Amino acid sequence: MQGIITRGVGGFYYVLDAQGRTHQLRAQAKLRRAHLKPMVGDKVEFEPGTEEEDGWLKAILPRKSQLARPPVANIDTVLVVIAAAAPEPDLLMADRLLLAAREQGIEVVIAVNKGDLDPQTAEHIAHQYRGAGADVFPVCARTGEGVEALRARLRGHVHAVAGQSGAGKSTLLNALYGFGLQTGDVSQKIERGRHTTRHCELIPLEGGGMALDTPGFSLLETKLCDPVLLKDGYPEFAPYEGQCRFSPCYHATEPDCAVRAAVAAGEVDKERHARYVALLEEMRIRWRDRYG
Repeated sequence: MQGIITRGVGGFYYVLDAQGRTHQLRAQAKLRRAHLKPMVGDKVEFEPGTEEEDGWLKAILPRKSQLARPPVANIDTVLVVIAAAAPEPDLLMADRLLLAAREQGIEVVIAVNKGDLDPQTAEHIAHQYRGAGADVFPVCARTGEGVEALRARLRGHVHAVAGQSGAGKSTLLNALYGFGLQTGDVSQKIERGRHTTRHCELIPLEGGGMALDTPGFSLLETKLCDPVLLKDGYPEFAPYEGQCRFSPCYHATEPDCAVRAAVAAGEVDKERHARYVALLEEMRIRWRDRYG
């Protein structure tokens, strides 16, 4: 039989078949020997169990995409949730998520949540990403503002919700689809979100598509690449490629750089560009030390 992994907990995998039945399975030893770790979203072949015994996950079918964080496979869209306030938005991590998704051919939708707490910051964040190859939706999961438009944009898609802890991912999923997912407040003492989602879970939706709730995280490393290729993950740079004095151009400190001129003219967001330069320096160091 074939199905899709909707959840994995404690060595058990829960697979939804074409008839809508869920099977509890264990992975066969040959998958472990081949260092193949099943992921939520994987399409698999399996042998169903009996009332007394669990079934067996026998094979993982080829993946069209996968992300390391959140650890999911075969999604169409990643919904990146950024809180305008509480916790302080980590836009560098959001940039890393965009790069990871783009490298895998996964489209990105950005939800700027909690705009009711700080409307000015919410608009400032939205402005930074409107030219970054992603649709941006200002929303407020608590009041429902912007939720209907976001729901329409995601309809029919298999989408994972990702972002830092406390950004309101589960609350937003509850608002979008009427789920009863556990939610939590931001710790007032340390200004960080509490991890209310412990495991990835893929949830079928009425009318088609599936939503995937994922645990929040605070660390994400960008995939190692030749530093000169990092700029390819920034769609807002594309109109200026080939117009710089030097080729290739890193769009960082080079003179007569068309991207830097666009930043100075306000055509490319200066804060997005500054974070790009920081990621570029990090990538240069990692690339230099890759055999160390």
